[in-house]
Amino acid sequence: MFRYKEDTFPVLTILFLSIVDFYLYFTVNNLYILIPYFLLMIIPKGLICSWGHHHQHTNVFKQKYLNRILEFFYALHTGATTNVWVLHHNLGHHRFYLDQEKDQSRWKKKDGSTMGYWRYSLEVTLTSYTRAWEVGKKYKDLRKDFLIYGLITTLAVVALTIYNPINSLLLFILPMFISLFLTAQATYKHHVGLDTKDKFAASYTDLNKFWNLLTGNLGYHTAHHCFPNVHWSKLPEMHEKIKEKIPADNIRQNVL
Repeated sequence: MFRYKEDTFPVLTILFLSIVDFYLYFTVNNLYILIPYFLLMIIPKGLICSWGHHHQHTNVFKQKYLNRILEFFYALHTGATTNVWVLHHNLGHHRFYLDQEKDQSRWKKKDGSTMGYWRYSLEVTLTSYTRAWEVGKKYKDLRKDFLIYGLITTLAVVALTIYNPINSLLLFILPMFISLFLTAQATYKHHVGLDTKDKFAASYTDLNKFWNLLTGNLGYHTAHHCFPNVHWSKLPEMHEKIKEKIPADNIRQNVL
């Protein structure tokens, strides 16, 4: 079932949170419970974005249908539906992150100056789906699944909203938007200001152990860009192979 045993615990944890969300959605109508839960879950659901990112690089399951089901639940936490990051991130950002004119997650303005944190995060959040669709012109099969499963997720959220608008807003809609925003701001911190054609100098690497535990080694970002198809559990090993090539200023210990 699982392609890598290391995915078992994070995936089961995330699916458990989905069960909690749906339990609260159908059984609780008390804002004194739902609002604190919404606020408490902002950071945990933001962290789920890292695992959704890993999944869209290396699918968790061997069976395609299980991956599509998992992506539905990931989407309700993170706002990223099937293939949105495959198109926007894998085929847009990863291919062109050394070229700020083509990068789908570009941090430069058209005049060459650096975007601020808020403008960048909002721009990438609000354009993530349109940019993914644009990249999809060259990848019709991926864009087809992006469209189909995106519509399924949208219809599900619409149905949940019609049935119980307040619960849907607090348990699904707002977390989806906020998590998408947190994904954008994480990408900004990984690359902002690094205008170079050197792949070893184009990302920041964060060696904070707690951060990497929570995000599946996302801090090893230079290694991730050098070996984008390597499973997240192998990134520390990949980092050891290239660490001498990474500029000292690009290695951090305390992004948190």
